[in-house]
This record gives sequence, C-alpha cells and structure tokens, in this order.
Amino acid sequence: HVADKISKFPNDLNVFNQSICSCQKCPLGRTRQNFVFGTGNSNANIVFVGEAPGKNEDIAGKPFVGRGGKLLDKILSSINLKRDDIYICNVLKCRPPENRDPLPSEVQECEPYLIHQLQIIKPRLIVALGRISACTILNTKESLKNLRNRIFNYAGIDLLVTYHPAALLRNPNFKKFVWEDFQFIRDKYM
Repeated sequence: HVADKISKFPNDLNVFNQSICSCQKCPLGRTRQNFVFGTGNSNANIVFVGEAPGKNEDIAGKPFVGRGGKLLDKILSSINLKRDDIYICNVLKCRPPENRDPLPSEVQECEPYLIHQLQIIKPRLIVALGRISACTILNTKESLKNLRNRIFNYAGIDLLVTYHPAALLRNPNFKKFVWEDFQFIRDKYM
C-alpha cells in the first residue's frame, strides 16, 4: 500500500530527496543521468506536475529546463508568478528512454514519492501538465479535452489539467485554452 511506503519517508523535501535520489526500484534508475526530484517553493500553493523528465531535464537534474520550461516561465509570469513561487516536479523522477510514456510499473514505484512530496508541500492546487501526466495521475484514458475545465481530487488536493508547454510549441492554437486555465488558477488559487 502507498500509505505504508509513505509513512517511512522523511518530512523535509531536501532530506526526502537525499533519501531517494539513488533509487533503483525500476529499470530507469540504471539508464538515467540524473534523478530529477523537483524544484521550487517548498510551501507553494500550486504544484505543477509533468509526466517524466526529458533529455534536457535528465542532463540538468531539474524539471522543465528546455524550450517547454522557458515557455512555462512566460505563462507563469502572465499571472505574476515565478518559479520561486511554485513547485514543479514530475510523476517519474527518471527519464524513460527515448522520452517514451511512463510504464504502469514505473508509475507504481514512483507515485508514492510524488504523493509524499505533495504531503510535505501541502499545496492548494496541483496542475497536471499534459494528457500523459493527467492520465497517469488520475489513472484514466480520457482525452485532454475531456479532462480540462474540471477539478479533480488527488491525494486530497484539487487537481486541474491543462496542456503541456511542449504541446503549445507544436500547436500555438492551444495557447488560448492555456490562458483560460491560468486565469482560472490566478482567480481561484492565488
């Protein structure tokens, strides 16, 4: 059970990171360059969650550092937020080879880490960035279109789903939907 695993974890983010950063519970531990725990404000009201680190994140050891991360920074600034105001992490802490989607077995091993991070931070809102992140967290196969504009509950915390910044780079038409989502975040959770 997830609760049994979590009860043994330290209640400080830095100590928790140190205690799990050499994790080898799934094969990704052997192929990663860096464990990507998460960064930001440990008392954030809002936690952004992606599905897994990509190539740039694996190299840097930090989430959302590539082009998508730079776009996320711009989106945050549009509602007067900086990275220091929020916390950002991924469901998986290690990069899947070739950026493939997380496997259920990998999620099973890594999800207790995410839940414990959320329990330490105690945010008012989780924002799932992208369909894969949302489907992984919510254990669903629904389309992103169907998941948007709804508030879910995850680990006792409100969860909102929006497009991944990388999707906006591929399809600028999604920007208006993300702007709607971020206005909602600003008005209801800040």
